[in-house]
Amino acid sequence: MSTLTEDVAPLPDASSVVATARVRAEHNGRTTTLPLLSGDGPFHLQRLRPRGGLARVDVIGAMSGPLGGDRLALHAEVGPSACLRITSAASTIALRGPTDDNATYDLRLTVGDDATLHWLPQPLISTAGSSLRQTCAVGLSPTARLVLRDEQILGRTRETSGDLTTRLTVLRGDRPLLDQHTSYGGPHPAWDGPAVMGSHRACGQLLVVDPSLGRAALPPVLLGDPDGPARGVLVPLAGPALLATAVADTATRLRRLLDEALDRALTAKGTLPFGPG
Repeated sequence: MSTLTEDVAPLPDASSVVATARVRAEHNGRTTTLPLLSGDGPFHLQRLRPRGGLARVDVIGAMSGPLGGDRLALHAEVGPSACLRITSAASTIALRGPTDDNATYDLRLTVGDDATLHWLPQPLISTAGSSLRQTCAVGLSPTARLVLRDEQILGRTRETSGDLTTRLTVLRGDRPLLDQHTSYGGPHPAWDGPAVMGSHRACGQLLVVDPSLGRAALPPVLLGDPDGPARGVLVPLAGPALLATAVADTATRLRRLLDEALDRALTAKGTLPFGPG
């Protein structure tokens, strides 16, 4: 009788939620269509009226989460020449769950030849006592365009942050464009020290990728007031991309900085299609 010796990932607690949502956008020769729009668990995917050539989908949370032990995933695929904008109706709130297990939230975004994706969700809020591992893996063709906004709020008002780890990886034509890993909360040393967050409790980034940016390089630009409660920087990457990173004392000030970064990126490009509206 043989015995299995391979390491097997533990099954989630029976009270945990395991769910995957899927979106696929395709161009039919005239416009972008959504042949696949599948919500599951806490995900309700709402088709919105197209705007400015973009098909639009709004992600609506149908239940609280992610809670400790939950295994959530969202996969979005944008086919050649298609244009898609994904938003969320409200912030994602990581909460303490019925178990001590981490929650996971895995995002996979794929953008094909001459296609466009705007990934613009509301912030992720890490509440006291929560534990979340979030990954976002983006695969771009060499001619794809991307606008991606990622925001984290570390604790609610007068509350400490939960245990939050995020990783963003972007491949363009199967070559690395960006690989960024961050960790916040009690288990992670010095996350609230002056070299990382300091007294700020809102952080985020904005990534703009467009093949034409290689011909319209933008030098590093400081965002906000260096002596104020919100500040950031917009820098070119080693590729046709611009990355803004910002910290702030509130979600509102953080969003203003990232909106400023997007305005500067659009101005630098001049002809970037489909603004954020």
